[in-house]
Amino acid sequence: MTQTLLQAFFAPCPRGLEAELVTELKEIGIAEARPERGGVAFGASLPQAWRVCLWSRLAVRVLWCVRTGEYHSEDDLYAAARELPWPEWFDAEQTIAVHTVARSCPLQSLKFATLRVKDAVCDSFREAVGRRPSVDTRNPAVPLLLHLDAERFDLYLDLAGAPLNRRGYRVEAAEAPINENLAAGMLRLSGWQPGTPLLDPMMGGGTLLLEAAMMALNQAPGLLRADSPGGFAFENLHSFDAGAWAVLREEARAARRAPEPLPLFGMDINPAMLDVAEANFAAAGVEACIALREGDARTMTPPAPAGFIVTNPPYGVRLNQDQPDAERAAFYKALGDRLKQQFSGWTAWIITADPLLLKAIGLHPGRRTPLYNGALECRFCRFDLKAGQFRRSASHITSSRHGDGEKPDQP
Repeated sequence: MTQTLLQAFFAPCPRGLEAELVTELKEIGIAEARPERGGVAFGASLPQAWRVCLWSRLAVRVLWCVRTGEYHSEDDLYAAARELPWPEWFDAEQTIAVHTVARSCPLQSLKFATLRVKDAVCDSFREAVGRRPSVDTRNPAVPLLLHLDAERFDLYLDLAGAPLNRRGYRVEAAEAPINENLAAGMLRLSGWQPGTPLLDPMMGGGTLLLEAAMMALNQAPGLLRADSPGGFAFENLHSFDAGAWAVLREEARAARRAPEPLPLFGMDINPAMLDVAEANFAAAGVEACIALREGDARTMTPPAPAGFIVTNPPYGVRLNQDQPDAERAAFYKALGDRLKQQFSGWTAWIITADPLLLKAIGLHPGRRTPLYNGALECRFCRFDLKAGQFRRSASHITSSRHGDGEKPDQP
């Protein structure tokens, strides 16, 4: 297989973002892409697939399909994998791991299916070169993925390695962080555009704002990983072309705009979260772009006459599990009241897995988009805060950390 030929790939993404990922792949330069459950199948050359690893904000992985077909038993999987030219793709000195995912699979043991595919790879190497690769389940140089449904299998080489949402900047963890791929997808679905004021009043570790800053700067989300040797698993394959990869990295560096103050505003009621967000922003090189304030979403005032709120409030599943429903309902009601009173002319987008929010917030969603935050089914809801209904505030969020302005009483 040569790099100039189109190969078959699959890019998983958070469920609900498949159509957005098709659009993004076309923007990256992939002409042939179709949505499927949980991701997008596309055709590309290997260097184009590397570019997807570098530039996709929505894909979780980029999987190179090396074999697909029907199966009835674990022996069928062994035979199919045994026929593949594994030594043509990587060295015996590289470590491997096989991960299996299944839906409606008739086999009794996925572990045994995984073992049979691993055996097929190792046996292929023994016959070809007299030695076999070792297994490293924690950090394999060449990760393989086996997907099984009721009758068919797909066998992939994972070109990403670590999931692509691991951008390389998260140095501080936050409680219940939103996934980077989902955050980027929420921003795309909301219709927010760089240059438009954006506020996340319950930002936690700042993932939504960081993704927005990288979009505004045209910063490739995989750029930090690309600058680290071995940042992606495809670098361990024989098909890897260091010169072509250097060109892609240099193009990404040249495309990135210089950081500057942007109309991006973050708040959190927990002051520790501001420190977490600042550390992550600094690691990504976007700390100059985002104004931060400690504050309560129930008493916030708008930083601009109009803009977007995109936020992931705590909704009693991962956080506040012990908080009485009445308290959460009161919080959502107060949040809704604040939006009505202060944010005329804004558009608010809120993701939640809690139907209580939709009842208690006191606003009618103009749109509800099903999304999944991991395995958690959510709704991403748009609230149009129409001008003329509510009074406006002239207050602005001023960064007390990235600016010289005096800290106001409220953001």
